[in-house]
Amino acid sequence: MHPKLPAAALILAAVLASGCGATARPADPAVGASRSHVAASGALVPAGSQSSSASPTASPSPSPPALPLAGRVVGIDPGHNGGNFSDPGFINQVIWNGQEDESCDTTGTETADGFTEASFNFDVATYLKADLVAAGATVVMTRQNNTGVGPCVTTRAQIINSAHADVAIDIHADGGPSSGRGFTVIEPIADGPNDGVITSSQQFGADVRAALLTGTSMPESDYYGTNGLINRDDLAGLNLTTVPKVLVECGNMPNPTDAGMLESPAFQQQLAQAFTTAIIAFVTGQPG
Repeated sequence: MHPKLPAAALILAAVLASGCGATARPADPAVGASRSHVAASGALVPAGSQSSSASPTASPSPSPPALPLAGRVVGIDPGHNGGNFSDPGFINQVIWNGQEDESCDTTGTETADGFTEASFNFDVATYLKADLVAAGATVVMTRQNNTGVGPCVTTRAQIINSAHADVAIDIHADGGPSSGRGFTVIEPIADGPNDGVITSSQQFGADVRAALLTGTSMPESDYYGTNGLINRDDLAGLNLTTVPKVLVECGNMPNPTDAGMLESPAFQQQLAQAFTTAIIAFVTGQPG
């Protein structure tokens, strides 16, 4: 487990509590100019004149602390897309994923009541983007809505690589056996293009795993991977990445317990906050 996580979680809590993005209501200069002010003695002094007993000069306000992700670029890839069902010809075209042939994209899975993985992925990505922007990051998304088709998984990797992201996360949910529960963090295997980011991706994967265990109630997968982690060499997003990246199966949609959590906006926000905690820990190296 990464020793930097506790401090990162505290930083995130401070950022979220600070209400970043709120705009203070400006003072109305006309109101101030039309009123008298009170001198130190308590007597009213006409506006524009000086009190005979001047107030001490106020100390300058301290500068606000720097946002933890200021100047950083974070890539988010919400897997699949809501319109993929409508264009099988496009998503079934064959691409080279760096190791083997793979489909351009897929429709993804869904819960028993029809909540799609594409919708879940985009919901979490939207919450995550808001949290990251509040922490000062520039965020690059591989898709901007849940009504389009694609892009292909190779293009998604290229979008994030071209942005020179400091770190990136692919958001998914699994379609495993209905008896299985839990999340899995998938890390890349060296294959050439990603050789330079294997160690850093593994470190980020450890940060994500720790943040999910600490910040959410989703357990580690009991059917896929070991201790919530697995390596794969058959996914374009990981094979072709040139930035530190992991893919997260956030839970198992066919499982009724997991499905209830994945459909919950409150849990989706919890996931986004856990991912933000992990990203702050990884990018800033805050001590524990």
